[in-house]
Amino acid sequence: MADRRNHVHRTPLSRFATAATAWTGSTPAFVSAAAIIIIWIVTGPLFHFSDTWQLVINTGTTIVTFLMVFLIQRSQNRDALAVQLKLDEIVAALEGASNRLISVEDLSEEELKVLRIHYQSLAEMAKHDENITVSHSVEEAKARHNFKRDRRKKGKR
Repeated sequence: MADRRNHVHRTPLSRFATAATAWTGSTPAFVSAAAIIIIWIVTGPLFHFSDTWQLVINTGTTIVTFLMVFLIQRSQNRDALAVQLKLDEIVAALEGASNRLISVEDLSEEELKVLRIHYQSLAEMAKHDENITVSHSVEEAKARHNFKRDRRKKGKR
């Protein structure tokens, strides 16, 4: 069986970005960067600490920083998507979990606010439960809350 991480459909840019991300986060990359700085400092007297000498390191670090911002963002986007998909799988697999949370990241900000209000009310309802380890989906909590409320109303009549 082939390793599922050996993706044939990945583009050369994708393979490069993955390799570059892995390398730039490594100890050899840090040692290389530190060595470049040390070499630059040591060559200062040789170039009489000139403007060109300073411009070399400024230009180099600016270019590296500029490229790294995009590389890091790409890596973060990919990792966030992978984590989100794993969470979606967990929510989909758990009995009693609210399916409203599957792909919740695709909701509008207004929809997220409404969902947050639902979960805040769930938290408020949970404060009144005798057993604090019991957890419910929004739908279950509302049904349970309404059932208890209706039962209390009937008892008062």
